[in-house]
Amino acid sequence: MALLGNAAMILSFDVVPEAVAEHDDWHSREHLRERMSIPGFLRGSRWTATGPGPRYFVMYEVAGLDTLASPPYLERLNNPSAWTARMMPHYRGMRRGFCRVAFSRGPGLGTSGLLIHFSPDPGQETALRDWLVAQALPASADRPGVASAHLFEAALTPEMTREQRIRGKDGGVDWVLLVTGHAEAAIEELAATALAPEALTARGGINVAAGRYRMGHALSAQEAATD
Repeated sequence: MALLGNAAMILSFDVVPEAVAEHDDWHSREHLRERMSIPGFLRGSRWTATGPGPRYFVMYEVAGLDTLASPPYLERLNNPSAWTARMMPHYRGMRRGFCRVAFSRGPGLGTSGLLIHFSPDPGQETALRDWLVAQALPASADRPGVASAHLFEAALTPEMTREQRIRGKDGGVDWVLLVTGHAEAAIEELAATALAPEALTARGGINVAAGRYRMGHALSAQEAATD
C-alpha cells in the first residue's frame, strides 16, 4: 500500500499571487513540521498545479479518521501560530475533505500527479466504486511510468475552527482520485484516456473536475521528528 495510513485529509486551494512565495516557505518551514508533530499524522505533501485548476493540492496521510477529530489536532486548529494566522487570509477557494482510503495500490508516491474531484450519481455508487477498484485503478497503477493509484471517499465533516474562520468557510469534497507517477507523460495519457472526465461520467460520475500536479515537498512524521 503506497499510503501510510487508512485515512487522509485532502485540500485544494489558491493563494493570492503576492503571497505565493511566503506561503511555500511557511508551509515547508513551519506548517508541515507542525502537522507532523500531531499524533496520527504520518506524512504531508504539497503539490503545485501544472495546468488549469487550483494552484495547490495538499494531502495529509493519517492513521485513521479519528486522528482528524482528535483533541491534539483541534487544539492546533484553534490556536494557530502567528505566522499561520498571517497566512490564512491569503487563501482562496479552499476545499477540505476528511476521507477514508477506499483503494490504494502501488509502491510509494510519484512526483507527477493526476487529481480528480467528483461525485457518484445517486444510485450509481456501488457500480462506480466496483469499476474503479476492480478495473480502472489497478490497470492505471500497473502502467509504465505510473507509481500508485488511490481512491478517497469523504467520511467525516470537518469542524469549524479558528483557522477556518480566519480564511473563510471551506468547501467540501466527495470522492477523490489520485494517480501518481515518475513519468509526466504517463499521467497526461491517463488524464486524456482511461481516467478522462468522460470516462468517469460514462460510469456514473458527476461534477468531475481534474487537474495535474507536481509534488513540491513531502515530509513524514519520522523525518520531522529527526530534523
